[in-house]
Amino acid sequence: MAGELNLNSIWERLISQRDQAPEAGDGLSAALLAALSAEGSGNARFEVRRFRPLPAGTVPHGERGFSVDQSNHSVVVGESAVVKWFTPPLPLPQPGPELLAHLVAAGFTATAPPYAALTRRADGGPDVLVALVTGYLPDARDGWEWCVDEAEAGRAAFAEELGHLAADLHAALATPSAVLPQPVRREPPSGLMPYRAPYLARAEAALVEALELTGGHDGAWLAAHADALRTALTPLADVADTPLIRVHGDLHVGQVLRWRDGYAVIDFDGNPVVEAADPFQPAARDLAQLGTSLEHAAQVAIKRRGVAPRHAAQWAESARDALLNAYTSRLARHGRSDLLDPSLLRPFEIEQECRELIYAARRLPRWRYAPMGVLRTWYPKESHA
Repeated sequence: MAGELNLNSIWERLISQRDQAPEAGDGLSAALLAALSAEGSGNARFEVRRFRPLPAGTVPHGERGFSVDQSNHSVVVGESAVVKWFTPPLPLPQPGPELLAHLVAAGFTATAPPYAALTRRADGGPDVLVALVTGYLPDARDGWEWCVDEAEAGRAAFAEELGHLAADLHAALATPSAVLPQPVRREPPSGLMPYRAPYLARAEAALVEALELTGGHDGAWLAAHADALRTALTPLADVADTPLIRVHGDLHVGQVLRWRDGYAVIDFDGNPVVEAADPFQPAARDLAQLGTSLEHAAQVAIKRRGVAPRHAAQWAESARDALLNAYTSRLARHGRSDLLDPSLLRPFEIEQECRELIYAARRLPRWRYAPMGVLRTWYPKESHA
């Protein structure tokens, strides 16, 4: 009963705050953790989906902000758990809770330990995801910090561990569980576009939008290379022999924490800038985005750390090669080499850079230098255009 009262109190406080995120120090996150530690999993207004038990002896006291660049708001409680508040709450279904439950069932542990998801039952409208509670990883830094450090120093040895992490993740996502008894598909979910066309059509649409939104010298360069980029997308016309799995959906170095005990992949909420993304996609989608994010780290090192472009490009090439080699060898150890079709990597990479340009145009204009720098690296002989 105490847990239910706490949950009711939490929601009433959230209602009173309207669109404002709970702040560190206001007690709301600690109260949620206390409610989850009590008996009872919800009430008429809430549902709590539990993934793993909270560690024994967890004392929910002390809150502090979580200094990470993200659209939602996270609070560290008692140096043992992180409460990620969705602001605003997200209408269900959302991929995060289901994928976390599946990964727990599949035995994948290279992530922040997932404890629970708090859902509000709606009156008339869709239910909404209010918060996720995960374990706190000491000394964690995301890849936009540690990976840029590696680029500046010219070190690429980390990429082997990164490739193993991605392969382990995909092998787990392709492992049947009670949550996802059929995690691999050969056909798309019903209601999608014709199977031979959706990935190509989506990529071509991203290129068109990037061309429309990118102006100035960058826009002229992009227009001059549009035909070459469009031609490079053609392998996406037929992916009929490629298995489809529940991919991460937004896998980049910023979603990989380096912490006291190694690496952890986080944030299974999908790509916030891609509407109606297919839940089942080729594994190459994730790997392509992860690989391009290494090149983005190189561009950040050039712009913010003064690294010579030639050295940054060499580092990115070395890191990407190590990533791919480690990924493919690890998939083979899992007996799942069939999950990767290498011919899809470059097309998905080009689509990803187009989406980065769209993101820059619509949300973060100063970011445009990164995808443009990568594209110019891929077409060096004509980068003066």
